[in-house]
Amino acid sequence: MRHLDSAPRDDSKGGEAIEYEIVPVDPHAHLFEITLTIETPDPAGQNLALPTWIPGSYLVREFARNIVRIEASSAGKPLALTKIDKHSWRMAPCDGPATVRYRVYAWDLSVRGAHLDATHGFFNGTSVFLQVLGQEREACGVQILAPAAEFGRDWRVATALPEHGASRWGFGRYRAADYDELIDHPVEMGRFATASFEAGGATHDIAITGRHDADLDRLCADLARICETQIALFEPESRRAPVERYLFLVMAVGDGYGGLEHRASTALICRRNDLPYTGMEGVPDGYRGFLGLASHEYFHTWHVKRIKPAVFADYDMARENYTRLLWIFEGFTSYYDDLTLPRAGVLDEAGYLKALGNTISSVMRGPGRFEQSVAESSFDAWVKYYRQDENAANAIVSYYAKGALVALSLDLTIRARSRGKHSLDDVMRLAWQRYGRDFYARPPGSRGGLPEDGFPGLLAEATGLRLDAEIRDWTEGTADLPLAQLFEAFGLELKFEGADHAGARLAAKLRARDGSLEIAQIVNGGPAHAAGLAAGDTVVAIDGLRVADENALKALLERRGPDALLKLHAFRRDELFDTMLRLAPVQPTEARLAVAKQESAAQRKLRASWLRVPAEATSRAPAQAAPTSESRRQAVAVRPESRPGAASCTRR
Repeated sequence: MRHLDSAPRDDSKGGEAIEYEIVPVDPHAHLFEITLTIETPDPAGQNLALPTWIPGSYLVREFARNIVRIEASSAGKPLALTKIDKHSWRMAPCDGPATVRYRVYAWDLSVRGAHLDATHGFFNGTSVFLQVLGQEREACGVQILAPAAEFGRDWRVATALPEHGASRWGFGRYRAADYDELIDHPVEMGRFATASFEAGGATHDIAITGRHDADLDRLCADLARICETQIALFEPESRRAPVERYLFLVMAVGDGYGGLEHRASTALICRRNDLPYTGMEGVPDGYRGFLGLASHEYFHTWHVKRIKPAVFADYDMARENYTRLLWIFEGFTSYYDDLTLPRAGVLDEAGYLKALGNTISSVMRGPGRFEQSVAESSFDAWVKYYRQDENAANAIVSYYAKGALVALSLDLTIRARSRGKHSLDDVMRLAWQRYGRDFYARPPGSRGGLPEDGFPGLLAEATGLRLDAEIRDWTEGTADLPLAQLFEAFGLELKFEGADHAGARLAAKLRARDGSLEIAQIVNGGPAHAAGLAAGDTVVAIDGLRVADENALKALLERRGPDALLKLHAFRRDELFDTMLRLAPVQPTEARLAVAKQESAAQRKLRASWLRVPAEATSRAPAQAAPTSESRRQAVAVRPESRPGAASCTRR
């Protein structure tokens, strides 16, 4: 292992004005060591900073708090390094190249930060690479080194960073054109399974870390269809991907879900049981959720990473960057992530309608939709959506979920009014042509993006329809969207029913804890709210009978009428109290979408052009037997299937 007091490394062979070296110096202590060499530091004193947030996750996370030790030197002599605020340092003036060496504590097992132990290492550049202020547009070299410990001998590297001496999957030197590109390529190191497929003229790699038994052939085939469908949406003529190589970094865990987009890759975390297994038939809910997650992050390759709000064209990594348009950039992506699945032929119509019903239900459950518009939710993401508390359901609306419903409403409206001639797809393509296609080809500072008030005009130009009033009402207002009416033109019926669980009877979210029920959230206006209960209260008995979990509570409530008066015993902190609670009818918030029994040919045609569901059934033949462990270590080419969008899968 190298230590901070060891001799400086000679990085002069790198050739870039800014060179980084990163090594997992002490995996058991979860420490990365980074050496930054600056060829020409500011002669008046070089300022350095670590980003306070990571693009795509709108919360100030204070990554600099994880720097545990830092020092600077020049020509082998120490340089004074003064911390000037929570995330910035000022280096004393020097005549020649300067070196900064520091250690970062990495114990955040998420897609946003950095994590290191004896099984693997993962980092985003925002967590580990100091920004050389004033030189952000200089090219950066990155030397990624393996741990010195014996367990690191068979580790590999997975990243979409351009190799510059390193081999694919290997440790060594990589290069970024500037700091923005440097922090837009997460890195995984360790032992992982890999597979590859081609889509849109680009190589798409998958690297799965963590124990799993995934059917990589099935995964490749499904992801290839998803990728090709989205590529065709934005580039219907060339059908070319916007990158030469794309990487899906997947961390398989016992329980977890999340993703973060990058310009040529995505970092995903999922339950290992949500990955497909050999012999699996159909698309179980867990796998559908994983495919939707991968689809969501891949769609961001165009929408957010290249088509951006104007305020995101050049990020300010030191503070919040506010926009009222996340309902477009995250909401529209949330609409297309599931819509892509039937269009790609990996999910049938019924499966998509079920998923769409789940999205509608998630919005309808929260009275916060009447308090906050999606435009307000977008602007307040930094302090509300990403900092949800026990009152979140009553105070906020998700710009992801309701934004997806706004996209749905716009798409259905455009299709119905234009009689199928135009759609939201046309708007996305125009946005791509105007703002995204050559985004990274333009010099920083002149890239531009969608203005805060630019969407209504963009939609009108793409479709010939003026929907300014609808856009204003649906995004700045808090009324429910006219979904049932919009679905009629597509031969669909939307109905609502009450949820079938104990918490719904109380209008509260419950969780079992230590043989009793704890209230996690109270829905304002419901029975629990009227009874004076609060989040954090622990319910121990109702009408003198113990309730240890939701099943026991549900069984008890089923024997009571809709207007029953119950005596409830609970703890608030360590104080026992009782209160009277009167039940009320369960609010119908669970959406059910179904094809109308009397649908017309015109409705069926309009729906088919929207979903583009293949005429043939999407059920699959039984998958082939899993390869042996020996064959998994070799490159295995699997014969492409005859279905459109199928691709060969190469595994390593």
